[in-house]
Amino acid sequence: MQVKDIPLKQIRRPLPRGTDPTRVEALMKSIQEIGLQEPIDVLEVEGEYYGFSGCHRYEACTKLGLEIIRCHVRKAPRSILKNHLA
Repeated sequence: MQVKDIPLKQIRRPLPRGTDPTRVEALMKSIQEIGLQEPIDVLEVEGEYYGFSGCHRYEACTKLGLEIIRCHVRKAPRSILKNHLA
């Protein structure tokens, strides 16, 4: 697994998840003060990025208007992606 800075607009989030607005606000404040401390996890499948976790961090960065987010990237075949979508 490698760590990369990826543009938010390149990360697909195929499974909508609810977020706690209070938690998102707290993360926004923390990210503004000290930056994102824990990268989100994404799968890279055939050159495309898919996010399934880190929804609060992703939402906080989006609301802050950030263009990139630090990610733990794991390359995976399409069969693994299908398992996440099942």
